[in-house]
Amino acid sequence: MSEPLDPERTPEREPIAGAPAAPEPVREDAAGPGPSAARLEPPPIPGARRQTPTSAAPAPTAWATIEREESPLESSSPDSAPARTSPPPIPQLGPRVSMASSPWLHFVLLVATLATTTIAGALGAGANPFTTPAALLAGLPFSLTLLAILLCHEMGHWLAARHHGVPTSLPYFIPGPPILVGTFGAFIRMRGMPRSRRALFDIGAAGPWAGAVVALPAVALGLAWSEVRPLRPDDALGLAFGNSMLFTGLTELVLGVHPDDATILLHPIAVAGWFGLFVTFLNLLPVGQLDGGHVAYALLGRGHRIISRIFVVVLLVLGLRGWDGWFLWAFLLAFVVRVDHPDTADRATGLDTRRIVAAWLTVLLFAVTFMPEPLILTEEESTPRGRDGDAPSPPSQHSPHRAPHSPADLLSITFDTARAPH
Repeated sequence: MSEPLDPERTPEREPIAGAPAAPEPVREDAAGPGPSAARLEPPPIPGARRQTPTSAAPAPTAWATIEREESPLESSSPDSAPARTSPPPIPQLGPRVSMASSPWLHFVLLVATLATTTIAGALGAGANPFTTPAALLAGLPFSLTLLAILLCHEMGHWLAARHHGVPTSLPYFIPGPPILVGTFGAFIRMRGMPRSRRALFDIGAAGPWAGAVVALPAVALGLAWSEVRPLRPDDALGLAFGNSMLFTGLTELVLGVHPDDATILLHPIAVAGWFGLFVTFLNLLPVGQLDGGHVAYALLGRGHRIISRIFVVVLLVLGLRGWDGWFLWAFLLAFVVRVDHPDTADRATGLDTRRIVAAWLTVLLFAVTFMPEPLILTEEESTPRGRDGDAPSPPSQHSPHRAPHSPADLLSITFDTARAPH
């Protein structure tokens, strides 16, 4: 029969071998420590430091205090190990503000590009906005159309990247000297690589297609408002825009003439559409991390490296035989953009059937917009043969600085496709 427990007396325990001795009870009363009251303290935990009560709070330090809520497991187990304390955090001097993430930077660049392209459009239309500020209105059809094409191009990338969860910046517009175009284009920054080749294809191909959707109606509408004149001997001097298969087809469809058989004074909207197609095929070059490089890597995997190197050589050959600007592009692609495309995290999964069809359609878009000689500058008169190869006729070129003769503010820029590279 066990002995009944006395509520006024604490039962005695037998000491356990190897355990630390229990401390003597401390008696306290209401006025303070003394022999009238007793308080039992649990035995100390091995390896833990005993906290001594202090009458005053410790002096504040320069480090911020971090309060941590005690978990139920820590509070319920007296024998648990002591919690590890993390080192104090490094104090921050203030919130970090990134200029690149500010919408104001994108807005300022957009306004600056609008100004430079409007001046370029006014000068191309034969007006002088430096002496007559009201002449800037003549440049708005060109600038607004061109910026709409560039904006749609970049927003195509942006929407596709957002769809696949890739952090992407807003478009950065690049203003340039108000000569001929007034801008160096636009770009966006992806703060991460798409995980799969399918996502990479969607992002890379969305931009050129979105820009082309706006550029094609602009070209057709601008050609309808352009002026067609017979060829003249003095049209052999000046700057001419090269032709692509797509632009030649639209010219014959809308105007009913071939660009080599007439002098076409382009409306500013048609000029902006031409530059839109020019930007499209430049971005679709299958090299590096250009849009065409994204499409080539998504379609061919690491086999894109052969295509990239071939095209760099092709650009050098075109520079020797035609437009000198290909030398600059070959240099930029080889040493700035880089020829090879980095691998995605999932490089084994290829494109599905729907994307394969879309990829080859994107290759077709590149082929019909490609211009072997985009800009042609003729310094002396020449009489090359026409399209039929029989009767000699001057090339369809015209000085872009000559004032237009119609109230529609036509740009006196014409085209030349029959001229063979030399």
